[in-house]
Amino acid sequence: MTKLGRTIKLRLYPDTNQAEQFLAMSQEYQRLANIVSQWIFDHEFQLSWLKINHQLYKQLRQESPLNSQMVQSVFRTVVACYKTVQEQMKQHPYRYQNEEKKWVQVPRDLNWLVNPIQFRRPQADLVRQSNYSFVDKMQQISITTLGKRTKLRFTDKGFEKYFTDDWKLGTAKLVHTQGKWFLHIGITKEGSDFNPKDSPQIVGIDRGLRFLATTFDSEGKTLFFDGQKILRKRKKFLEIRRQLQSKGTKSAKKKLKRLAQRENRWMTDVNHRLAKTLVAAYESHTLFVLEDLTNVTFNTDDLLKSLRNSHRSWSFFQLESFLKYKALAIQSTVLKVSPAFTSQRCPKCGLVEKTNRHHETHEYWCAQCQYRCNDDRLGAMNIEMLGQDWVSGIRHPKIKKLTTIG
Repeated sequence: MTKLGRTIKLRLYPDTNQAEQFLAMSQEYQRLANIVSQWIFDHEFQLSWLKINHQLYKQLRQESPLNSQMVQSVFRTVVACYKTVQEQMKQHPYRYQNEEKKWVQVPRDLNWLVNPIQFRRPQADLVRQSNYSFVDKMQQISITTLGKRTKLRFTDKGFEKYFTDDWKLGTAKLVHTQGKWFLHIGITKEGSDFNPKDSPQIVGIDRGLRFLATTFDSEGKTLFFDGQKILRKRKKFLEIRRQLQSKGTKSAKKKLKRLAQRENRWMTDVNHRLAKTLVAAYESHTLFVLEDLTNVTFNTDDLLKSLRNSHRSWSFFQLESFLKYKALAIQSTVLKVSPAFTSQRCPKCGLVEKTNRHHETHEYWCAQCQYRCNDDRLGAMNIEMLGQDWVSGIRHPKIKKLTTIG
């Protein structure tokens, strides 16, 4: 069975006294998190919860008003944060040019950190039943504070369907943003596993510049998701950012921070909607095949200079993660394959030739068999083919460079 995960967001309505209690608790949680983070940094990044608990538990319990359960939650929160950073470093090695002008990649780990991770915002992770619970027939929620537990109203608008017996509620995060209080609760549910032996629908997805995504499926159908409007809006964000940076005032810096938050929210929304559209376009039991774009640089020569930097920073990884968890909900899955030669292989005769792709006209024209195709569609076709190879039993499918056909 596959475990499906979601996060539901409840709006809380504390009175003035309750809001002060929440703020005091989350600030104390933040303070302890930074103490634990410093200890991990000073002790060669030991990420064993048991070791941290053995070394720090008694000290923190004596000096902090947080209860036992929440002190241990602090340990888990900090360890999880370091493990996330550790994984991000693995995915993004350090790259530099050596004396021979060749690019070299050096693996990175936590030892590359110059300073310990800082928890800059008040927060608190709450364990269900121990630190939060629903009472009065789901009309109120009871939450731990530094003193007694307190009850308050909440709204679950848009998330009502998740309060069923199928979904299991887990740890929650108390969040304070723009003067409002929220409770983000992780929930899980068991779902059916994806079985590649059951003749799945295979969809190759090419991510690129002009089109955020181009798909090619087992039935030979193609979908294009235009990215030009996205690029133009990112250009506007870039222009505003440059204007504010040139001023350099405190007011401009505050506006820059708000602008960055707005742009991130917009990017997240675009990727959410695109992933949702891709999942909705195909039936359940679908294999979505993506190129592994780790450390891949896109060719931006055919874009205006004003748009090149904008697209280089687009969050392809975020789209990939959204698609993964949305696919699980329909008994589907996501496969990552090697991107080597996916834009150079002729799907008709198999010839791999870089010069067959013409960036200026966005066309692929095979010099050997004369097959012609949109270059983004061609990439999706080759990616879909690699998905077929994987279903047939090839563990790590990839395209081999074939320059001639006998």
